[in-house]
Amino acid sequence: MTANLLDFDLEGLAAYCATLGEKRFRATQLFRWIHQRGASDFSQMTDLARSLREKLAQHARVEGLAVLSQHESADGTIKWLFDVGDGNAVEAVFIPEDDRGTLCVSSQAGCAVGCRFCSTGHQGFSRNLSTGEIVAQLWFAEHFLRRHLGRDERVISNVVMMGMGEPLQNYAALVPALRVMLDDHAYGLSRRRVTVSTSGVVPMIDRLAQDCPVALAVSLHAPTDALRDALVPLNRKYPLAELLDACQRYLEHAPRDFITFEYCMLDGVNDQPEHAQALVDLVRGHRGTGVSCKLNLIPFNPFPASGLLRSPPQRVQAFAKILVDAGIVTTVRKTRGDDIDAACGQLAGDVRDRTRVGERMAQQRTVVLRRAPAPGRTKETTRS
Repeated sequence: MTANLLDFDLEGLAAYCATLGEKRFRATQLFRWIHQRGASDFSQMTDLARSLREKLAQHARVEGLAVLSQHESADGTIKWLFDVGDGNAVEAVFIPEDDRGTLCVSSQAGCAVGCRFCSTGHQGFSRNLSTGEIVAQLWFAEHFLRRHLGRDERVISNVVMMGMGEPLQNYAALVPALRVMLDDHAYGLSRRRVTVSTSGVVPMIDRLAQDCPVALAVSLHAPTDALRDALVPLNRKYPLAELLDACQRYLEHAPRDFITFEYCMLDGVNDQPEHAQALVDLVRGHRGTGVSCKLNLIPFNPFPASGLLRSPPQRVQAFAKILVDAGIVTTVRKTRGDDIDAACGQLAGDVRDRTRVGERMAQQRTVVLRRAPAPGRTKETTRS
């Protein structure tokens, strides 16, 4: 079977070219053709030796993902649904702003973490994406947008690994993909402008710090272990103290001097003043020194299976004020792409759930959080 060259970072492509008897500079030329120019036809790569083009035509390919659908929001947000085979599809989203163009990229078909407020997690997990399938989302979007907008220069300035899946549970494919994004012979993105979002896979946060430190965002969503256990099941394995320790270690290598903590605002669950104060105490008081961070408050995007509602805007602002008054840099994320289900937590794609999570959730007794307990108090729950 021919090799898909989207699967290789520059080192991997150089090693592949060596198997064809070619020198490293040929790999660099090839890398530029693929990523900077968006070429997939070897015959177009006119500064490559004819003998190399012939070998590549026989043994290699540049194959992106088939686009199943494309939807454009009234606010300019574009969502693509990509076919990854065997009944699975993943979504990527482009978010244009005045000073940047951000692409939200998926790393898995489905997700095994199962956060209560995430539509993807309710579908269960199908499989990891390959490096080529991760890179293909950027490769397609960048060159589509250049043609669509009639621009020769780079359109995508930021990439966030915040699409479907938990990136750090697909580490082997993630890191080469990040290296492609960062490479000056490919997309040339700054480490500050490539963000990996994680629900808190502590050992892999430490590995990322050593292997490819980019900006880090952590899906926090609760100020106590009791509440986070219910919202982010991974917390039972890596509780808050361990997670914040890992964040502190990551800061020694990070391209930014802070970690972004994401906090989805859920009506009556985690949005009370006492939760805001507990959050201040958590990040300011950790190990006596605190964790340098920015809080990003995210309006929840409801979907029927969650049983949750979005916090009212005035409550979000009151929550933010408590954080700001405590000296924590805080932003409220502007919702984008609501009309095409492209906003945070809504990406669902079309995943064949081999974990049968839907069936299992239907069979088990569900626990619905009616109102968030004040930190240190007993949770009020109802069982159906």
